[in-house]
Amino acid sequence: MEIRPVSSDAKALAGYEQLFRACFPGATHLNAQYLEWLYARNPAGAVIGCDAWEGDRLAAHYVCVPVQAFVDGRSVRVMLSLNTATHPDFQGKGLFTRLADATYQAGADAGVAAVYGVANANSTPGFLRKLGFTLVRPLDARIGFGRIERAPATPATGFRRDWSQATLAWRIANPQRGYRLVRAGNGMLGAEAVTDKPGLRAWDELAAVEGMPEPAASPAWAMHLHLGLRPGGDRRESGWFDIPQRFRPSPLNMIFRPLASGVAVPAADSVRLGQLDFDAF
Repeated sequence: MEIRPVSSDAKALAGYEQLFRACFPGATHLNAQYLEWLYARNPAGAVIGCDAWEGDRLAAHYVCVPVQAFVDGRSVRVMLSLNTATHPDFQGKGLFTRLADATYQAGADAGVAAVYGVANANSTPGFLRKLGFTLVRPLDARIGFGRIERAPATPATGFRRDWSQATLAWRIANPQRGYRLVRAGNGMLGAEAVTDKPGLRAWDELAAVEGMPEPAASPAWAMHLHLGLRPGGDRRESGWFDIPQRFRPSPLNMIFRPLASGVAVPAADSVRLGQLDFDAF
């Protein structure tokens, strides 16, 4: 089995699409158009990852997406753990662990300070036991109207994405589920996207981004869904309510692993994380 760096040319993307179809038949969004946007167009850089090859067969694939984020007040390069797949013919051989170790080493060699991700209940134990991640906290799942928090983001937050005009414009242009920016007031932007539930829109908030004009649109009159973490934990605006656990399809957990010295796992109540930050929509 040979481990190679990932590629983002057309031939490689077509191969990744075929692998995802074999592993996740229902995940139709993982097509070449989406992968080209995600893997090659990101202004923060191409994805970092590795493939496992058995001769001319692609056996497994894993990528992390480079992003800029504030970690303990410093803007540093980190990466988001995202797409992984192992062909059914090669499962049970420990390939994901090999690919992950090689990917994190490649990230560290490229100056990446940390890797974070959002893992479901099934995959979280493997990230913690085998790959050196720490569980930050299970994500909140809330529905409501209007703003979800009062204060604008500050660099002192333990963890939050550091969006630029270019990276935000790229992010909301996801070809499978685009966001639109709306007015949120008090130095904040709102971002909303349609979901597969009628009358329910995904909702996120972020600090106003330099160079990005203030949107003219107001939030749609719809129930909003927010998945993520906000500083202060339970401190939130009225009009937002927790979704009971029995109605959530799977608990989601934020996980974090430092890759550079001097980088610490952020405290759970100091994290600002939303759908824009981990590709839930």
